This record gives sequence, C-alpha cells and structure tokens, in this order.
Amino acid sequence: MNNVSRFPVPELANIPEDIRARMLEVQEKAGFIPNVFFTLAHRPAECRAFFAYHDALMMKETPALNKAEREMIVVTTSGANDCLYCVVAHGAILRVYTKNARIADQVAINHRKAEITPKQRAMLDYAMRVALHSNEIETSDFDALRAHGFTDDDIWDIGSITAFFGMSNRIANFASMRPNDEFYLMGRVPREKR
Repeated sequence: MNNVSRFPVPELANIPEDIRARMLEVQEKAGFIPNVFFTLAHRPAECRAFFAYHDALMMKETPALNKAEREMIVVTTSGANDCLYCVVAHGAILRVYTKNARIADQVAINHRKAEITPKQRAMLDYAMRVALHSNEIETSDFDALRAHGFTDDDIWDIGSITAFFGMSNRIANFASMRPNDEFYLMGRVPREKR
C-alpha cells in the first residue's frame, strides 16, 4: 500500500468487516480495489458516510441523467478542481460507460469542446457554475437547464454531485491520494490486455 495516501492506510485484514466486504465486492467486479477505499478506511465512520452519499447520488439512473452523465459531471468539475485522483478514476469509469476513449479527456480539460450533446453541455455548464461560482447561481441558470428538459430534481442532482465531489476532490488533494495504475488503461485497452 505504498504511496496511496499521506495518511495511514490500513491492511485489508484490519478494516471493519462491512467496509472490507464492499472493497472485496468492488475488487471482484473491477479486478482491483480503488485506493479511495484504503485512504478512507482508516476513518470507518466517515468512510461509511462518504460511500452512502456517493451511492445515493451516483448509483441511480433517471430519465435525464444516466450513469455516464453523472460521471461527466464528476470528471468535468474534478478537472476544474485539479483533482488528479478523481479525474483519472472517474475518467476511467466514464470511458467504460460511454465506450468512448476520448470523452473523459475532453470534458476534464474543456467540456465546451467535447463530443457531447447540447443538453450535456448545458448540464456541465451548470455544474461548473456550482463548482466555481455557486454564489452567483440565479433563476436564469435553472431556466437554461429546464429548456433542455431537466426537472428541479435533475438540477438538484447535478448540483449535489458537483458539491459532493468538490468535497471529495479536496480530500483526495490534501491526502495526496494516488490513482490506481489500473485506472489509466480502463476504457482504453480491453481488460484482458491490461
């Protein structure tokens, strides 16, 4: 567990059973355990709360926001927050969901030039307002989203995902959380060749 974080990283065997079970479930699916689990596991109550909120925001799919679009929000705003871990990790997930090896790189750098729909661009424009200028949000920001078919619940989701990952970006940055090497090739190279 060398260089995963600036903070203590517990051995898998010493992690509380419920958290360890989730980590092993992720390992079974992905082939590895993302370093975010090890980084947060040294504070079990916070780890549980973090993933409960993460799952409430990211594991659902609504007509206006599928899982790939939720990941677009994470990658775009994490790029604005200079969060290497989240750009790399969620960029990998985004590539897998979209089956487009370019999209994560594009939205992490400049979503306005990315290969996305006008609706997705409006979603990311709003996410960037929340990430960088939430104090300036006005009714016109909501009107722009509603013009693309987003409901108030969708607008809440976009804002909440952005805000949650703003916190996550800051934790990853102050902890100096290192992205797993596996993330760099996900969605770019078939799993069996990684």
